[in-house]
Amino acid sequence: MIPFAGHLGIEVSAAEPEEVRGGMDWAPEKCTAAGVLHGGALMAFADTLGGVSAFLNLPDGGGTTATVESKTNFFRAVREGRLEGVTRPLHVGRSFIVVQTDVYDAQQRRVAQVTQTQAVIG
Repeated sequence: MIPFAGHLGIEVSAAEPEEVRGGMDWAPEKCTAAGVLHGGALMAFADTLGGVSAFLNLPDGGGTTATVESKTNFFRAVREGRLEGVTRPLHVGRSFIVVQTDVYDAQQRRVAQVTQTQAVIG
């Protein structure tokens, strides 16, 4: 459904309006210097899960969503393993949906937290 997510190897494992879960594996082609996963790859992962969450929470008559703002806090570098993400809606309105995605490494340590605003496009 989301070609770019497929290119990055992002998988959605559970998708309900109240929670979306997914995973993405570390890979050298997703890295910056010294084998550290690129922040853009982390953000693309979170944006994918956030977009799915927003879509599942569309109000009646809403057609799709688009990210209009994204705030990311990076807490630790990822040099191997699989990432897991959990997205939950913080606000579901008629014009905007705000979601939060927590990203964890294979040891269940928080790697990043992303808060996004998604516009409802009718």
